[in-house]
Parts: sequence; C-alpha cells; structure tokens
Amino acid sequence: MGLSDEISPADAHGGSSPGKEQQAAGVGILLQIMMLVLSFVLGHVLRRHKFYYLPEASASLLIGLIVGGLANISNTETSIRSWFNFHEEFFFLFLLPPIIFQSGFSLSPKPFFSNFGAIVTFAIVGTFIASMVTGVLVYLGGLTFLMYRLPFVECLMFGALISATDPVTVLSIFQELGTDTNLYALVFGESVLNDAMAISLYRTMSLYRSHASSGENFFMVIVKFLETFVGSLSAGVGVGFTSALLFKYAGLDIDNLQNLECCLFVLFPYFSYMLAEGVGLSGIVSILFTGIVMKHYTFSNLSEKSQQFAQAFFHLLSSLAETFVFIYMGFDIAMEQHSWSHVGFIFFSILFIVVARAVNVFSCGYLVNLVRPAHRQIPAKHQKALWYSGLRGAMAFALALQSVHDLPEGHGQTIFTATTAIVVLTVLLIGGSTGTMLEALHVVGDSHDGHDGSLGESFEENNGYMAPSYDEELSSGNKIKMKLKEFHKSTASFTALDRNYLTPFFTSHNGDEEDEEEQDVPMPSSGRGGFRGRGRV
Repeated sequence: MGLSDEISPADAHGGSSPGKEQQAAGVGILLQIMMLVLSFVLGHVLRRHKFYYLPEASASLLIGLIVGGLANISNTETSIRSWFNFHEEFFFLFLLPPIIFQSGFSLSPKPFFSNFGAIVTFAIVGTFIASMVTGVLVYLGGLTFLMYRLPFVECLMFGALISATDPVTVLSIFQELGTDTNLYALVFGESVLNDAMAISLYRTMSLYRSHASSGENFFMVIVKFLETFVGSLSAGVGVGFTSALLFKYAGLDIDNLQNLECCLFVLFPYFSYMLAEGVGLSGIVSILFTGIVMKHYTFSNLSEKSQQFAQAFFHLLSSLAETFVFIYMGFDIAMEQHSWSHVGFIFFSILFIVVARAVNVFSCGYLVNLVRPAHRQIPAKHQKALWYSGLRGAMAFALALQSVHDLPEGHGQTIFTATTAIVVLTVLLIGGSTGTMLEALHVVGDSHDGHDGSLGESFEENNGYMAPSYDEELSSGNKIKMKLKEFHKSTASFTALDRNYLTPFFTSHNGDEEDEEEQDVPMPSSGRGGFRGRGRV
C-alpha cells in the first residue's frame, strides 16, 4: 500500500457513487495499459537501434516517473491516482510469482548446474556477507555522526533489503552482444537465488526485531531462517516432482485433453507459492525450485502442443509483469512522500553498498577459485563484471516499502527514501553506462562465446553438463587437488543419479533422450533473461 494514500481504490471517494468509482477505475487501468504499450514499443525501438544508454528497464521506469510526476503536479482525481499506488501485497502475490517461476523455468540446466557451487556461493554466502557488511557500515556511520543513526537490527534489515540485486541491463546486453556462457550463468544464477535469499534475510531480521524483547537469541533466529529456506526449497521440489508424476501417469498428452493438461500445468506454480506462504514459508524460494524441477522433469511429459503453449504463456506473463513492475515502481516513486532531510544517509548508503558488493564478489570469487582447477578459475574481469551487475530494482523497493510499516515512524521513511534514490541511480545512471563498462572489460562480443548473442550453443559435454573453460591458469596444491577430485566425484554421482534414476522415474524418457530433446525444443526468450532471452528484472 502506498505511503501517501492508504485508501483502497474502492474507498477513494468515500460516499461517491459506484458509477463514478467505476469510471475512475477505467481511466486508471487505461493509463496503465497505455504506459505498457508505450514501454514495449519504446523498448523495441531502442533494441532495434542498439541504443544501450537507455535500456528497456530504464525506459519503463522513466515512463512511470514522468507520468507520475505529471499526475502529482496536476489536479488528477484521488480515485484515479489510488489505482497507481504500489501495494506490496499485490507485488508479492501477483506480479512476483510469474517472474520468479519464469526465472527457474527458463533456466538452462547445463551451465547452471555446472556452475552450481559458484552460484550458490555468490547468491547465498555472498548475499549474507553483503547484507552484514552494509548493515554494520550503516550502523558505524550513525555512531560517527556521518549519517542518520538507526538501531543495529534495523541497519541489518536495511542491509538485507538493499542486497537484492536486479541485473536488468547486464543480462540484456549479454544477450545482444554475446558473452562467455559461464559468466552469464553466474550473473543470471546469482540474480535468481539472490532475491529469495534477500527476502528471507529481511524477514529473519524483522522477526528477530519483533522477538528481541522476549529474550530469543540470534542463534535461534538463524535456525528458523534455515528451517524456512530448506522447508521452502523442499516444498517447491516436492510440488515439482508431484506434477511430474501426475503428467507422466495421468495420460493427458492426447489432443482432446490438451486444454486440461495446460490448465493443470499453469496451476501448479501458484499452488507451490501459496502452499509455502500458507504454512509460513517463503513462496519465492518454493516457486523458484518448482520452476526448475517442472522444466527438467514435468515439461517432457507434456504433449508437444502443450509444451509450446506453456513456454509462450509463462514468457508472456513474465514479460507483462516485469514491464508493469518498472512502470508501477516509477509512478509510485514520483507520487510518494519522501524524507529528503537525511541526504547524508543516502550518500553514504550508496558508498557502503558499493563497498559491500565488492567484498561480496571478490571474497566469494577467491573462495570459489580455491576449490576450482586451474582451467576453471573465474578471471578477474568476470568478477568485475559480476560486481558491476549488482543493480537494485523492484525487490529492494518492495521490501523498503514494507519496512515503512515494519519500523517506527521516521526510520522506515528514511530507509524507503534511500532505497528509492539507490534504485533510480542504479537503473537509470549506472544501467546506461553498463554497455560501455562491459566492453571496456572485454567480456562481451568475444568470438569464442557463441554467435549472434545466442548463448549456450557451444557447450562441451561432460556427463550431460557443460564443462566450463577459462583461459587463466593458477597453481594449486595437493590438498586442493584432493578436494577437487572429491568434488568431481560428487558431481558425477549426482549426474549419474539424475540420468539413471530420477529422469527415468519422473519422466517418460531416459537421460540420453532428454538431453537430445532439450536441444530440439525451441526456447523462447525469457523475461528475466533465460539463456536465450533478454533480461529485464
């Protein structure tokens, strides 16, 4: 719910007639549709002319900001303006699920699972490091009177919400210019898991703050966080496996049952999300892993026509939701009341998140390189690209808006204003310079990285997964080599388990047949940036 207007659209005019309210709703929805059409057309023109200084996501945000600013200075009726308020419940329950599911559903398993250890390190360990570093620096800044002082737990909440990254521009430029498949997998994989980690951390800190007076120690809160994360993951995987078995044995893949097949397939992701939310877990984590499992197992049990429908439907839904989120966010930023009295908090927060992102990426990169063989080391230029791709977007904005209700008056408002400034700065300013920066780092347009921006076409096979290769070589000791042998054995064991047992049990195909089909089935571009799509959120 917006800050400046906590009135629902239906109650915006109090005693106004139903006809008047319906007319206001029609005008508000018409404006939203017009902005969506303008955003898609403008995005197409920008992409066609390869104008990278104003990415599509930035254009959508800018459209929302301009229209919101005009509505703010004009005498637009309150009943119309209320339809544009950013309701975090609407965002989390309706806009976010299709985006997160499409992220998992469009995930190409070869580069993702071959880099799974690094992705988990950056997304889980790295996000935790970034949120802690940001929270501690903000707290120390308050103690030294550099910025507005917040309690320590609230600083950690701010660190958690601002650690949610949206590499919107980077993924789209990777798709347009082409890049190393492993770098794309790291950026995309981290962004997928990062949102789930950030929201789980924020809710954990909020829970600790609300229970601090009851004497509950921090260790128990961490245990609850692990229970929530693992429980949500298990729920998502369980729903995915259940759907695979249903479509394998129900015999729905015949022409006259295609409509029923498609309806059931579309319902399972929302079932996973609402199941997790209903039992107090994280719906985002659940629906993400449901998407991964359903694409890997359930998808192959569908008829060919249903496969085409499922991919097109979720891509369409995700694209609409993503574009609407940026317009929605831009409009609300222009309409909301902001606390600009603490400019120092905004300035130092920007510096602190840059430092925290650097600590996150380079420390995790060092850890990953410790246990990787020489030919799989992550080069310094790829780590710099990963650091630069940490833009902030809709997730950070939604959590900051929620913090206004969770924190005392003034504290939440300050965090919300700082987050708003950071989102606008990173999406509009830094996003516009991303193309130049990536070209300067020589991580886009490399001839060995695929052709025409189509990533994932030059995979080397290793037990069904891509064998990553980097040019830089570093020496490693005997102990590290022993760890690597154990790691490769465990990877080979999981691959063999999937190929020999999971795939035959949950699908109608064996592992070899599934690999062949996966190459034959065309993948439409995903909204968030599947390995052949264009990135936005």
